[in-house]
Amino acid sequence: MASEMMEALMALCEEKHIDQLELIDRLEASLAESYAKVLKLPFGARVTIDRATGKVYVYELEPDDDSMDEEGNYTHFFEKDVTPRDTSRIAAQHAKNVISEMVRNSAREQIFEEFSERIGDIITGTVLQTTPDFAIIKIREGVEAELPYFDLNRFPNERNERPQGERYMHNQRIRAIIIDVRDPNSKEQPVSGSRQRPTIVVSRTHPDLIRRLFELEVPEVYGGVVEIRSIAREPGVRSKVAVSSIDDRLDPVGACVGPKGSRVRTVVSELRGERVDVVLWSDDLATCVANALSPARVSRVIVSDEDNHATVIVPDDQLSLAIGKEGQNARLAARLTGMHIDIKNETLAADILREMPQEVVEEGEEGEQRCEYVGPTGIQCRNMARPGSRFCGIHEKLAQMGDAPVSSDPDSLI
Repeated sequence: MASEMMEALMALCEEKHIDQLELIDRLEASLAESYAKVLKLPFGARVTIDRATGKVYVYELEPDDDSMDEEGNYTHFFEKDVTPRDTSRIAAQHAKNVISEMVRNSAREQIFEEFSERIGDIITGTVLQTTPDFAIIKIREGVEAELPYFDLNRFPNERNERPQGERYMHNQRIRAIIIDVRDPNSKEQPVSGSRQRPTIVVSRTHPDLIRRLFELEVPEVYGGVVEIRSIAREPGVRSKVAVSSIDDRLDPVGACVGPKGSRVRTVVSELRGERVDVVLWSDDLATCVANALSPARVSRVIVSDEDNHATVIVPDDQLSLAIGKEGQNARLAARLTGMHIDIKNETLAADILREMPQEVVEEGEEGEQRCEYVGPTGIQCRNMARPGSRFCGIHEKLAQMGDAPVSSDPDSLI
């Protein structure tokens, strides 16, 4: 009977790719703990299994009185054979538990070795099970992932990787990005119950999910011609993506949007209706900030490199659009550019513009300068001054007529 059990164990080890010697060693240690409790052995027991016959031998450990150290611990023990008559039943039960645990650990180790190098990759799976705190995603047969959405107020050490408003149904197809792979051999267990949960952790809130989706839908992004420089995201609501191109002849925004918006519409559909704004990246901070506030029109951007601050001036009718609902547009633009953005309308910014020093070209210096005319709202003219003058062609005439009498006739051109 015992030999048949050993043959079955060896066959199972070959089938499940388990080390036979490791299985026997762990089985002996497990049986030693059990027999020490069953036989009530005060100093424990040692168990050996005959590799050929499978017979189990149990030895009681009796301490040698002369081996006590300074701390009062025995360092040497005598062994006394206390093998019970029927050891097959207990041995079989322990073998079943040990093998099951080793099979699970072996599968987890294989998954860890395969997917630990794929962190940041996008995966496609189906929802296998949902709980109040996380969803189990089936990637393929025998490989599952966890999409956590814990209440962070109750579980501060957990994660919430589900966008706002999303709900998942059984067998629903879903795309997510791998953000973590738990090491099954790690002694640390930072999350309660994580050893019983899937090894792979995925997310649908990570900004790189948008990057991977654009790589799938836009060949220019996948090929590296169009580069995604920055992403700012409020999952489930709105995102901004800044892109640039290494080819001056290619419009990076148009490539990402696609014909009639077909490419970006596919990304939005995968994100369950989350709004995605694609803007042009610029190495010039002022231009980059102005583009990031799209769709609002910007009149002027004043950048302070010392404190990473940008003051943005917009027309009065564009102020609410630039700020966005509950400050969302300004908040995303600040994340996208990495700048602290202060938005003012032209009326409130008139005093600021008046106090700003104007750029003046010294006499005898060749070059161009901007028209010095400042309108009633405090905004300086954007035209370049005519050679030898401080004003452009339009405002030079107004300056010359500054002292001329103004007709009271409403049809007069003056």
